[in-house]
Amino acid sequence: MLLYNDHLLPAADFALSLPNRGLQFNDGFFETLVWAADTVRYLPHHLYRMQAAAVALHLPLPPALATTESLVASVRRVATANSLAEARVRIQLWRGGGGLYTPLPAAPTEYLVSALPFQPNDQPIDQAGFARETHTFHTPLSFCKGPHALYYVRAGLERQTRGLDELLLLDANGHVAEAVSAAVFWVREGQLYTPALATGCVAGVRRAHLLAVARQQGLPCQEELVTPDQLLAAEAVFTANVAGVRPIQRLEGSTLASAAHPLLRALRHWETSAIS
Repeated sequence: MLLYNDHLLPAADFALSLPNRGLQFNDGFFETLVWAADTVRYLPHHLYRMQAAAVALHLPLPPALATTESLVASVRRVATANSLAEARVRIQLWRGGGGLYTPLPAAPTEYLVSALPFQPNDQPIDQAGFARETHTFHTPLSFCKGPHALYYVRAGLERQTRGLDELLLLDANGHVAEAVSAAVFWVREGQLYTPALATGCVAGVRRAHLLAVARQQGLPCQEELVTPDQLLAAEAVFTANVAGVRPIQRLEGSTLASAAHPLLRALRHWETSAIS
């Protein structure tokens, strides 16, 4: 079952009508979240990013997604309709109406909410490398998901072609930015680091939550611009998204002791306590 513009309907009955600006111009964004324990994990971070994306795209959020209460209620409807106690939920929003690059005035916002069984992934990443074909770049829209999605598709194809388990993207100036679909963190001398948003990385909700939890525990955190060589000198490197936290075991042939690092174990414990 899907929730399309506040109407539940079977997936087999869903069809996009034309014109469709999301299909034709990628005129919208999406959000991926986890439904568990009758709520949305990292809810404040999701809503904040959705509200910011709506402002950046001049795309008003529909009432069913615009507040904490309405967002939870909409996701609950989809999860319940699909009999899912835990679900990976995707919310796709796009501008309705026609027009060319310039949309028609007062075009409504359309949306689709879908759900699949949630599959957590905290497994270590065996082999990771730095991207050679695709880089990130900072724009007014790089913080949200969707407007630059094709670059991550391209990076995913490079990862697949090179036989890697993960690929770390660099920005145009050679700074470490993010993984294909996750934030990157590293540990050095008792501090937690992650790339600055100036690299053009997505402002991930798990990234925001991890930083908030670490700072609440008094752990020094820095958002920095670093080169691949600096990352290779870290004590531990890991990725993080809504599906899980994954330590990197080998990066460009260098072995890292990420999974066994005590600070990463502490972060996982603090996060679990904060979620529960």
